[in-house]
Amino acid sequence: MGKPCQNVQNKYGIQITKFNFMTSKTAFKIQQGWLEHTRKVLSPHFDQRPDGQDISLLVIHYISLPPEQFGGGFIDDFFQGKLDPTVHPYFEEIYQVRVSAHCLIERNGRVTQYVNFNDRAWHAGLSCFEGREKCNDFAIGIELEGSNEQPFTDEQYQALTALSQAIMQTYPQINKSRIVGHCDIAPERKIDPGQFFDWERYLGSLSA
Repeated sequence: MGKPCQNVQNKYGIQITKFNFMTSKTAFKIQQGWLEHTRKVLSPHFDQRPDGQDISLLVIHYISLPPEQFGGGFIDDFFQGKLDPTVHPYFEEIYQVRVSAHCLIERNGRVTQYVNFNDRAWHAGLSCFEGREKCNDFAIGIELEGSNEQPFTDEQYQALTALSQAIMQTYPQINKSRIVGHCDIAPERKIDPGQFFDWERYLGSLSA
């Protein structure tokens, strides 16, 4: 089960809790758009899809708040619209932005779900896939806690594989050819999941 949780302080004096998780044997199950037995932090930043039967794209992102720092709990706050702009200068720029993803995978492999998969999370922004715009309408968005400057962890790849397999099983319109990075659908704006994301490793780990 890994080591017990450990309370530490980040560089801003904010008390945070670090967890260790075993994810190599994780298997996720989705019921009515929700992951079973998975941490949930509900975001208000979502709405209904225009066609609830069209869930056909998986988009991989990265995020770190503050930039290049991990484990402070600020992503939860951001996706809930509760980010405190006084904690860090960068937060002053983004605290009023209304965004979300369906899920986040932290550095230790912990998965949090913010929005029901059947609903439209606000993660892709201006985007286009194979000539079709507004990817949020038909996409599921997964955020990896990370950046363009650091490799992702084994635990994240393990959790991402298991989560992706559950999504592909539940939403069969999503296959390997319809798994993309944010950079693929918004190339003029975005670079995530970045230079360190190992696409060959990830896609190779998925069932055909």
